[in-house]
Amino acid sequence: MEAGGRAAAGIYPVDVLEDDPVGYREVALAYSASLGEGARPSPEVFSLPTGEQVKLDASSVRFCTVHRDEPRHKILVLVNPQDTKTVVAVYMKGSWWTTEDVLRTSDPAREGLMKVQSFGERIVLFILNVVIFGRLERNLDDDDMFFLPHSVKEEAKILWRDGAAVGFYTIKMKGSLCGDGTSACYLLPVFDTVFVRRSHRRQGLGLAMLQDFCQTFREDEALGISWPISPAMYQVCRKLLAAHPEDRGRLWEVEPPGAWGQRGNIWLKVQLQQSRRPD
Repeated sequence: MEAGGRAAAGIYPVDVLEDDPVGYREVALAYSASLGEGARPSPEVFSLPTGEQVKLDASSVRFCTVHRDEPRHKILVLVNPQDTKTVVAVYMKGSWWTTEDVLRTSDPAREGLMKVQSFGERIVLFILNVVIFGRLERNLDDDDMFFLPHSVKEEAKILWRDGAAVGFYTIKMKGSLCGDGTSACYLLPVFDTVFVRRSHRRQGLGLAMLQDFCQTFREDEALGISWPISPAMYQVCRKLLAAHPEDRGRLWEVEPPGAWGQRGNIWLKVQLQQSRRPD
């Protein structure tokens, strides 16, 4: 089975996948069972773009839960035999798709920051977060944040550029629960997780996402960014607030739920950091 057969025809999962996660799981379960029973007429292999071939059998496939709080929403993935934590393909619409093809779109209307709404877009968010960031593009030796799979109700926007998903950010909405097992709710909108692929960094995309967040909630007097803010994110905040003085008094580093005792003014923290630097 070649990688990207339908992709070569300009068809990608995010554009054709129905909003039926439970039905999708049933199809994937049936396919997985056929692999486990040896019901396929002959052993199949999936050819990666690198030329490497991965045998399709019960030992090379796994089910991943797309959302941390909805166990019924699962996708079937193919893993690298040499590194079983690395996903190389996803089974959808009766075909295997490389992870890069899962992130692509043939819809020219998908450009810029777009709110995640469909199940197909939820899978794109999962692949960017858990597969690309979590395994392939995260430096395990530095202080990069580690993101868990998002909630099924998580508000998020995917950044699309030239036919591919290259980043995302998520929002904790004002009034939403702070977590499982708590009745506390966020007291302000919070810019929570953010990621840009390595190939698209240093192009101002993190700044564009933070600006989009501030503009989306321009009627709110206070906005939060989840604690702890990474050094790279502090630099993004510094650039934004240097250019937009009107936001200096309303952007806060917050711990949930974001009461006054759980907020620190980001512009003040940026100024303190700069004052401590040697000339």
